[in-house]
Amino acid sequence: MSTHVVVLGAGAMGSLFGGLVAEGGLDVTLVDPWREHIDVIRKGGLRMVGHGGDRRIPVEATTDPISVRSADIVFVQCKANFNGEAAASVRHLFAEGGDTVAISFQNGLGNEEELAGTFGGDRVLGGLTAQGANIESPGVVRNHANLPSYIGEMQGGVSERTRSIAKILTDANLPTEASENIRRDIWRKLMANIAISAVSGITGLNIGQIFNRHMADDVAYAALDEAIAVARACGIELSPGEAREILGKIAGPDGTPQNKSSLRMDIENERPSEIDYINGAVVKLAREHGIAVPVNEALVALVHGIQHRYLG
Repeated sequence: MSTHVVVLGAGAMGSLFGGLVAEGGLDVTLVDPWREHIDVIRKGGLRMVGHGGDRRIPVEATTDPISVRSADIVFVQCKANFNGEAAASVRHLFAEGGDTVAISFQNGLGNEEELAGTFGGDRVLGGLTAQGANIESPGVVRNHANLPSYIGEMQGGVSERTRSIAKILTDANLPTEASENIRRDIWRKLMANIAISAVSGITGLNIGQIFNRHMADDVAYAALDEAIAVARACGIELSPGEAREILGKIAGPDGTPQNKSSLRMDIENERPSEIDYINGAVVKLAREHGIAVPVNEALVALVHGIQHRYLG
C-alpha cells in the first residue's frame, strides 16, 4: 500500500514537493485554499517546468481539508503566519493512537513548536530543504534545482522513524537525509534566510544578485553575523565560515542564484511575509539574551514598513 502524503499548503514548495513524490509513486493530496490553482491541477495535473524537464504530473488536489480522511505523512508547507489555522484544519488526521506524522519544511524558527501545540510533540518532525521553486501561474511550478532535504526528531538523535521516512521520500524522487541534530540544521538554514530574505524583499534583487552588489552583501553578512551570536547564546554553535559556506552553495552556480526569495514574492504579491519568523525571531531571542542586533532590527522594521503600504 502506497504511503499517503498530504501537502498542507500547495504554494511553490508544497507543489514542488507534492509533485516530485507523486511522480515518484506516492499517493499525494495537495490542500490549498487557492481555488484557481487547485482547479487547474485537478483538471490537467500539476505542470512542473525547469529542472527535470517540462511535464504534467497527475495528483489529487482539494480546497477542503476536511475531505481528506487519512494521511501517513503531512508536509506542512503553508506560510508560517497561518500555522494555527492550517493545523486546526487537519487535526482530524492526527487521531490519538495513530502514527500520522507532520513534517515542517517551512522557513524560520518556532514552526515545529506551534504545530506540536495542535498535533502533539511526538507527531511533529523538523525539516529543512535547500530546494527552490516558484509558482509561474495557476497549476504551474518551476523547479530550480535538485538539492537535498533533511528531517529529524526535535529532541535530537536519529530514530528508526526518520530513517524510514527519509528512505521513502528519497526513493520517491525527493532526496532526503535523516538528521542527528535537526535543531542545529534548522538554524543553519535560517542563516541563509537571515542573509537573503529581507534583503531580497526590500531591494527586489534575486539571490545571486545580492552577492554581486557590494552594499547589499555587506548588509546580508552583517545580519548573518548578528544571528550567529544569537544562535550561540541559544546553545547552537555555528561559525561565520560555516554560515558563509551555506550561502555560497545557495547563491552559487550549483544552487538557486536566479531564484527570488519567498519574502520578496510575498511583497510583490502584497501578502503578509514571514519576517517575524526569520529576522524577527532573531530579534526576539536577541532581546531575551541582551544581544544587540541593529541590522536585523532595521530589516524587520523596513519590511513591516513596506507591508504597511498594502496591509494597513
